[in-house]
Amino acid sequence: MGESREQSFWGERFSFLQNYSRFIKRDKPLPSWSSSDVDEFITSDPVHGPTLKTAREAVNFAITGSVIGAASTAGTAWKYSRSLHGYNWSATVASVSLLHLCTGLSLAAGAVFGWTFGHEVANQWFQLYRLDTMAAQVKFMEWWERKTEGRA
Repeated sequence: MGESREQSFWGERFSFLQNYSRFIKRDKPLPSWSSSDVDEFITSDPVHGPTLKTAREAVNFAITGSVIGAASTAGTAWKYSRSLHGYNWSATVASVSLLHLCTGLSLAAGAVFGWTFGHEVANQWFQLYRLDTMAAQVKFMEWWERKTEGRA
């Protein structure tokens, strides 16, 4: 039985999952690695090591964007929702819970938006669009698999 058009469509969009499937669908999961293990790979692989190092540096931009986005949207939501149009929201317990819920949702949304914006800034700053970061991550996983199984 052939693949339907819809399966083909989604298969193309998520084809990157095939790169990681052999690491995810293992009988025995790979052990955790530390930063020193990643640094060891970076120094040992002259082709994919610098790409992985750049990708790891780019994460700092995304984290910073996430923190800034979360703090600014939650702060703004908290500031303006406490006295919306002169109504005393703190008069009832339900409205206080709603206030905290809205602030929490804006904190989460701001973190996601900030992460996305920070990732895009890093993409331009480090020119990640020119690098094959997925290949570097797969090479690291292969290296880690060989190392932990004693084949390195």
